[in-house]
Amino acid sequence: MNAFISTLQKNVEVLTRPSSIEEFKYIPQEEKTLPNIGQLKDIVDLIKSIFFPGYFGVTGRNQNSQQYYTGVNIEKLYSLLDEQIYTGLHFFHTEDTREALKDSAELALVFIDRLPKIKRLLCTDIKAVFDGDPAARSYGEVIFCYPAIQAMINYRIAHELLALGIPVIPRIITELAHSATGIDIHSGAQIGEYFSIDHGTGVVIGETCIIGNHVRLYQGVTLGAKSFKLDDDGLPMNIPRHPILEDHVIVYSNSTILGRITIGHHSIIGGNIWQTSGVPPYSRILQRKAVSSFFVDGAGI
Repeated sequence: MNAFISTLQKNVEVLTRPSSIEEFKYIPQEEKTLPNIGQLKDIVDLIKSIFFPGYFGVTGRNQNSQQYYTGVNIEKLYSLLDEQIYTGLHFFHTEDTREALKDSAELALVFIDRLPKIKRLLCTDIKAVFDGDPAARSYGEVIFCYPAIQAMINYRIAHELLALGIPVIPRIITELAHSATGIDIHSGAQIGEYFSIDHGTGVVIGETCIIGNHVRLYQGVTLGAKSFKLDDDGLPMNIPRHPILEDHVIVYSNSTILGRITIGHHSIIGGNIWQTSGVPPYSRILQRKAVSSFFVDGAGI
């Protein structure tokens, strides 16, 4: 028993005293309230029920009761947003608590005022996914089933929160979708309307990407950085480093586009392409045809 107690006490002391091990300094000791991942998931779920009543949240409502339930959900949303924005503002900053409380309430209200804009953009994404997939039987099926829409809901919410200057929370929200769908969209990316991703697994869209309207990506596409410029401390600089895709661009599966290059409008990037230079509008970037070899009686060996 003494060995049991001493072992526990020794490890409790080590694990709660960061200075005891050099590498522990990389895990900061946070004494203030931190963002709550469960509540951030609740925020996304509430917004989904507001945007798509019947598909998410309580079912069986009718048109007469819809305004009531939407009002209740928006009030809940405001309360949760106010609290979580407050924790987000404190994550990187130590401003006066009273000012942070005031800012969080104002920012939550501004975000509520942007809900119609977010819903409109998501409706264009739903139509783009439906129009591009003959297997889709209805818009409702797209809302229920397609991982691209789940990822875009989280992204569109997170992007607006980031635009309001709220730290860390947008990244958590997009990572929730990343974990669920395999689609990794940074909240800082700028994505136009009627955006669609087919299948979706393995898609990566970097922080400084700019994507126009009516753009379609397939599974495994990476819009990434080619290299990083370092600051005086040897750390990567946060500068524009990801591609720009203009309107009506299609990128097929498993293609990688790297660096601050521009893919001109109405261009097609074929599957399994490695692209590190920009292309003009109406380009077609395709692989060469495979060369077939036939081995008969040892020929070709």
